[in-house]
Amino acid sequence: MTVTYSSKVANATFFGFHQLLLKWRGSIYKLLYREFFLFIGLYTALSVIYRFFLTDIQKRYFEKLSLYCDRYAEQIPVTFVLGFYVTLVVNRWWNQFVNLPWPDRLMLLISSNVHGRDEYGRLLRRTLMRYVNLTSLLIFRSVSTAVYKRFPTMDHVVEAGFMTSDERKLFDSLQSPHLKYWVPVIWFGNLASKARAEGRIRDNVDLQIMLNEMNRYRSWCGLLFGYDWVGIPLVYTQVVTLAVYTFFFACIIGRQFLDPSQAYTGHDLDLYIPIFTLLQFFFYAGWLKVKISD
Repeated sequence: MTVTYSSKVANATFFGFHQLLLKWRGSIYKLLYREFFLFIGLYTALSVIYRFFLTDIQKRYFEKLSLYCDRYAEQIPVTFVLGFYVTLVVNRWWNQFVNLPWPDRLMLLISSNVHGRDEYGRLLRRTLMRYVNLTSLLIFRSVSTAVYKRFPTMDHVVEAGFMTSDERKLFDSLQSPHLKYWVPVIWFGNLASKARAEGRIRDNVDLQIMLNEMNRYRSWCGLLFGYDWVGIPLVYTQVVTLAVYTFFFACIIGRQFLDPSQAYTGHDLDLYIPIFTLLQFFFYAGWLKVKISD
């Protein structure tokens, strides 16, 4: 979920960045607290079993297993696959934003090129703009959960005034296995051509500019539909997820603090809490959660 926080860091105050770290909505803490507590619980349970319930012989076997997991967990290419994955997801997210259909240019062109101060001229301009908004509404119903909840059926679209009852019948009569967001585009073109024939649009160049802009608008909608239709390949998402969870499953065993009296390399301290492993969990698991933004 994208959360606006620019106003919190607009001024370079001493505690400004610290306030940003304490935000909960849309934060890494909100995304990871369940997995984080589960990781800590499993790590703590295994540490307690190792320290208080295993015999000396069992401890030696566990220590060998811990050293083995710690050595070979680093061979999992977590940084590489996560870096590529995050780059792919962020690029998709940004491209979806820059390709959002904005109706402002079409609104200005319709207002400037479709003439007539009478009621029919006003209704003509409103109908053309309604077709533009209907096109984007059909796309947003497909890609946005919030818009779909607001307009769960085509009846709600008609009730909101984006489509008339006659247009609804014509829309439903067209059989297509895919989303029919292109239908209002055709209605727009036909109505604009009719306005040109009636002299409401005074020049063919003005008509061409309007139709070209509408085609550009349709292309934006088509890109959004494509991003929703074709997601990131499931295989790669599975690879990244398995890599991260396998790595931290190995860390539950391999990052245990072993008995310092055994003089294992790198285990001369017994700190109980694996601070840097927990930080690593935040960074890697936080990267993995980027897929929620796609």
